[in-house]
Amino acid sequence: MATEREKMLAGELYDPFDRELVAARKRARDLCHALNSGLNADTDFSRRILCELFGSGGDSVWLQPPFYCDYGSNIELGDRVFFNFNCVVLDVCRVRIGDFTMFGPAVQIYTPMHPLDAGMRREREFGKPVTIGSDVWVGGGAIILPGTAIGSGAVIGAGSVVTRDIPESVFAAGNPCLVIRRI
Repeated sequence: MATEREKMLAGELYDPFDRELVAARKRARDLCHALNSGLNADTDFSRRILCELFGSGGDSVWLQPPFYCDYGSNIELGDRVFFNFNCVVLDVCRVRIGDFTMFGPAVQIYTPMHPLDAGMRREREFGKPVTIGSDVWVGGGAIILPGTAIGSGAVIGAGSVVTRDIPESVFAAGNPCLVIRRI
């Protein structure tokens, strides 16, 4: 029988109040709090937190606190990913981000989804993964919704809401985010 964590990562309905998941979220919040507390003037201290927080890529990520996430362990970063101030990644499913991708301030990446049925929504949720290629630039305040993918080399305009897949090497913007032109 699958654990609630296994169901969560598979995009199936799961119980977010499961003890293991509650503890994992607390762990991530504690690590984010330590990172965001201002004690990060010590780069060795910050690097240790980032390596512990992220599933991969903590050894080369460049991050401007504050930063917030649900689990952290479900975030897989390529080399030298950059998060500007006040980014949020809700990672109930995998979030995969390629090398040299940059996020402006206040970018939000969401993987959680909730059932439309109110009764079910009280006890269960599910998620869809997000994949972002290499050399992507996401402008400040953009929101990337569950189940979407952004191709390598794409640029997402500030304030955009990514509701569907964006191909590689394009400039896309708006709400909903649409391809404006090829790069």
